[in-house]
Amino acid sequence: MKFLYGLIFCLFTCSVSLAQTYSLDHYLDIAKTNSPLLKDLHNQIASNSVDSLRLRAGLKFQVNANSGGLYAPIVDGYGYAEAITNNHTLNALMSASKTIIGQKNINAQLDAITLQSQSLGNSTKISEQDLKKAITTQYITAYGDLLQYKFNQEVIELLSKEEALLKKLTRANVYHQSDYLTFLVTLKQQQLSLLQARLLYKNDYATLNYLAGIADTSMVELTEPDIQMFARPDPNTSIFFKQYKLDSLKLVNSRQLVDFSYKPKISINADGGYNSDFMGQAYKNFGVSAGFTFTMPIYDGGQRKMQYRKLDLQEETRQNYRAFFSVQFKQQIAQLNQQISENENLLHQIDEQIKYTESLIKVDSDLLQTGDVRVADFILAVNNYLTIKNLRTTTNINKLLLINQLNYYNR
Repeated sequence: MKFLYGLIFCLFTCSVSLAQTYSLDHYLDIAKTNSPLLKDLHNQIASNSVDSLRLRAGLKFQVNANSGGLYAPIVDGYGYAEAITNNHTLNALMSASKTIIGQKNINAQLDAITLQSQSLGNSTKISEQDLKKAITTQYITAYGDLLQYKFNQEVIELLSKEEALLKKLTRANVYHQSDYLTFLVTLKQQQLSLLQARLLYKNDYATLNYLAGIADTSMVELTEPDIQMFARPDPNTSIFFKQYKLDSLKLVNSRQLVDFSYKPKISINADGGYNSDFMGQAYKNFGVSAGFTFTMPIYDGGQRKMQYRKLDLQEETRQNYRAFFSVQFKQQIAQLNQQISENENLLHQIDEQIKYTESLIKVDSDLLQTGDVRVADFILAVNNYLTIKNLRTTTNINKLLLINQLNYYNR
């Protein structure tokens, strides 16, 4: 009896702790908010925007204030050659410079930053799908544990009612003492199974909180997840194939940047201020200067062709990965659809079996009250009911997990 009272207290405590409920959307929202990876990717996109502004700013005139001085003493004829050092110099200049490049070159550099931002944006969407899939998988697993726990509660309630009746019938010599003890052992086993189911739910629920970044050790009840099969987008617009397109565009852009690096370059510069060696009338050494530099690449040992070769190899690698992923994608979708269909067919058969099993338990329960059924037969019917209900729960959870995997590709 102490064990039974302890179990009742445990069930009461658990019922109180499960009074609050949370939905799948609750955990998905919190997981997205807490994810450091998603925050990192968003920050990288923002950083790329800054890089674009820096590039534009770097193409404007760059103005600097420069100053320098030198004193090289000559003592008793010893010291640096005065013709080289000018003995003592001082300059204080304001300089301005600008590199002149074509608009197409500028656009190619800006395109490189834009493509990088688009690639990060697409990676963010894929990471969100990964996170959604992981959270949903764990939620479904924990919800399956909860269903198992509730079902065990129902079975114990059923057996507890029959236990009181069987005890009276045993005292009235309708059933043998061994029949009652056999039934009692079955009840105790289900009570232990209930505690085990509660522990399993508690652990999987804690894992769900861990994945979502929630610091909470309490245990609440999860609502049934509303998981429907969504239509998958065309592969040409899918985020999983878009990454390969972006990689292709980045390689084209890299080739353009290589071409522009071999174009002639010109920069202009000007300065004004004070620059003197104090050898003459130092107060007159205020002035200005202007100039330009011009660079024309002629020969670099064939490095340009080497860079083209590297880009060709990267494009070949990209095509290989895309072709392999395309085959995997189609195979995975077909396999998941087939497994979902098989699970649905199995669920229909299981539901039919459950009807028969429930009817058998009801009949045996009525016969148990009159002593017209063996206890062993009633226990067998209960065990069959346990088995088929467990199978239905497992099959339904597997179906939800398969749909979750299929929905992973719906963006």
